[in-house]
Amino acid sequence: MNLSYVPNIKHAESDNFFLLAGPCAIEGEEMAMRIAERVVSITNELKIPYIFKGSFKKANRSRIDSFTGIGDEKALKILRKVGETFNIPTVTDIHEAEDAERAASYVDVLQIPAFLVRQTDLVVAAAKTDKVVNLKKGQFMSPGAMKHAVQKVKDSGNDKAWVTDRGTMFGYQDMVVDFRGIPEMKAFAPTILDVTHSLQQPNQSVGVTGGRPEMIETIARAGVVNNVDGLFIETHFDPATANSDGANMLHLDNLEQLLTNLVAIRKVINGFKK
Repeated sequence: MNLSYVPNIKHAESDNFFLLAGPCAIEGEEMAMRIAERVVSITNELKIPYIFKGSFKKANRSRIDSFTGIGDEKALKILRKVGETFNIPTVTDIHEAEDAERAASYVDVLQIPAFLVRQTDLVVAAAKTDKVVNLKKGQFMSPGAMKHAVQKVKDSGNDKAWVTDRGTMFGYQDMVVDFRGIPEMKAFAPTILDVTHSLQQPNQSVGVTGGRPEMIETIARAGVVNNVDGLFIETHFDPATANSDGANMLHLDNLEQLLTNLVAIRKVINGFKK
């Protein structure tokens, strides 16, 4: 997949999957730079096209006292600094239509959260910035239904839409990835598998989302075998102290071996396709 339309992306014509990775939320400049530096080093070595991910704010919290951010402008400036320092593209999610134009001046990809992907005003506002728009599949939506979200982006004059599967609700407190949806969604947009959010266990009684990070490699391997275009992985050097989604994040120390294994699998799969 050629990603040359993404500014500053390295290894754009690689046969590898591309990667969106970083912390769930921007907690400060030092942590963001530390994570970005490590992931850049790994992805350069493995020739994986890389986009740094970090939320400038977290609007979809379970409890009113949950962490929502360090301040919008402060976090966006950190995202810009990460991009400029390492010469890499960046992605952040937006929650309101008025966020689109503001965030677009700092990052290269705008992400629509799964809960909000049916919000027409939000999707259209993102599309009109002419940035790449990453549409996360609603946990309540079928893979085929995402073609309508993609069409909203295209009808707004923007052909740069991606779809990200982050699992489907199974009962009240678990997520399941239906891999039949990968080829279905690839028919109308480049498709990414959100590995870490697919392992969330939301709606816990304490009001804090749980997760199963020990299953990260299992889900990621299955995605690569099923020819996803990209992978989305939230990672942190100390998930236990992360302010958001620590329960399902990958420890940064485990990222290199995971990606090494996945690149090896992708090489085998690419051989089958030839």
